Amino acid sequence: MTEHFAARLRAKERIVGYWVTSDNAAATERIASNGYDYICLDLQHGLLDYSGVVPNMLAIEAGGSTGIIRVPVGDAWWIGKALDAGARAVIVPMVESQEHALSAVAACRYPPAGVRSFGPMRSSLRIGPSPREADDQVACIAMIETVQGLARAEEICATPGLDAIYVGPSDLSLAVGGETPAHGWTLPAYQEAIDTILSAAGKSGIAVGLHVNDGAAGAAAFERGFDFVSISNDLNHILAFTKAELAAARGAATS
Repeated sequence: MTEHFAARLRAKERIVGYWVTSDNAAATERIASNGYDYICLDLQHGLLDYSGVVPNMLAIEAGGSTGIIRVPVGDAWWIGKALDAGARAVIVPMVESQEHALSAVAACRYPPAGVRSFGPMRSSLRIGPSPREADDQVACIAMIETVQGLARAEEICATPGLDAIYVGPSDLSLAVGGETPAHGWTLPAYQEAIDTILSAAGKSGIAVGLHVNDGAAGAAAFERGFDFVSISNDLNHILAFTKAELAAARGAATS
C-alpha cells in the first residue's frame, strides 16, 4: 500500500470511504474506527460548519482513518481553510470548466506551483510542514455534476495537477432530465453521462469516484471502472436503522 491518501488516489487503488454530514465528533470517531479508507466531512450540504471541522478531523484520526473535506464552494479561501485544518484532500463541487479546475488546483498548492497561503495551523502536525511535501501529500478532486461540466469533461480531466474526478449522482441525475435523483438514475442519458466521465478520466489517467447508497452499489461501481467510492452518509443510516428497529419492536409487540 502506498503511504498516504493522495498517493493511493494517484495510483488508482481501490478506496472505500464514508460521508459525514452531522457535527458529532463522537459518532464520527466510531464510524472512522470501522476501517474506512477515508471519511469525508461535507461542508457543502452537511449540517456542520467550519467550527465543527477540527473536532471531527481529530475524531477521524483517532478512529484511524483519513479526513477529507468537500468544501462548499471552490474558492481559494475555503480550500485553504480545509487544508490548514489537516484535510488530506478537498472535493470541489460544481466544476464546469478547466479554468475552474485550474483555480481549484492552484488553491491546493503553495507558490510557485499555486496560490495557497502559508499558515498550516494544524496540518503541519500531520502533513509537511515543508510546502513541497504538503503539495505532494494533498489531493485536489473536482466534481462533474452539471450539463456544463459534462460537456467539458475531457478538458476538466486533462487539467494539470488535478488528482481525481468525483461524480455527484444526484445533481448529475437532475442535470440529464431526472425528475428526482432516483428517477434520473434509471435514464439512459444518466448512464451515458457516467460513461462519458469514465472515458474522460481514463484518457487523462486520473482516478474517478462515485457517491453510492450502499456497499453493494460500491462493489458494482468498482466493477464498472470507478476507483473510489463514498458510501451513503451518517444521517441516512441513522434514519434507516432506527426506523427498522422501531418497526421490528412494534411488529413483535403486536404479533
